[in-house]
Amino acid sequence: MAPEREEDEGRIEGKNPVIEALKAGRRIDKLYIAKGDKDKTLAFIAAKARACGAVISETDRKKLDSMSVTHAHQGVIAVAAVKDYVTPEAILAAAEEKGEKPFIVICDDISDPHNLGAIIRTAEAAGAHGVIIPKHRSAGITAVVEKTSAGAVEHLPVARVANLAAAVKALKDKGVWIFGTDAEGDRALWQADLRDAAAIVIGSEGKGMSRLMKESCDFLLSIPMRGRVNSLNASAAAAVVMYEAVRQRMSR
Repeated sequence: MAPEREEDEGRIEGKNPVIEALKAGRRIDKLYIAKGDKDKTLAFIAAKARACGAVISETDRKKLDSMSVTHAHQGVIAVAAVKDYVTPEAILAAAEEKGEKPFIVICDDISDPHNLGAIIRTAEAAGAHGVIIPKHRSAGITAVVEKTSAGAVEHLPVARVANLAAAVKALKDKGVWIFGTDAEGDRALWQADLRDAAAIVIGSEGKGMSRLMKESCDFLLSIPMRGRVNSLNASAAAAVVMYEAVRQRMSR
């Protein structure tokens, strides 16, 4: 797969991601759709996009294949307005508006767009109020992230910050507890109280959390490993921790 570029951030590929973008009111400027395809879902997408003012271009599948960065376009590629990032403060405001304790996921240098997309998908499903990512050394909201999230990125606020440590400090000042995930954590996941205002930090795929981020956390949590493999993929670890938070919050 060719690496994604910053200019690819307005591209959306695949049926579900494009449908969710249309549902969310994302502006789509142009829609490339497989020429001669009789798929009813593609016809629905084309009609919906046309009604929203998008230019529709029926395109040969070989051309779509050459345009695709996900290699899983399913006959549709949209060129849309770049996804707007929010601020961490907006995520806190969204939680307050719902009358809920903030539940935030922080990605510490997640560079694999598949992992970021999977984390966003799980975060949206788990009812998180938002995801925070760093501006540098991290995947952004690109076509692969859109596709892997199955369109969840259209419904979950994502903040992109220049200084992740400073953003964490600001959250702490607002009363949010910071929980890092680390194999050498000082307590098992099940021993943590995730019912209050909480932000869960997920470390990078190779090295885990940075030293500065570890030092910024209030608690370091380990996921008990019972088998011979001693670690989980970043998105899998994120899912385990998020749904422990869901379990605790639903049992209040």
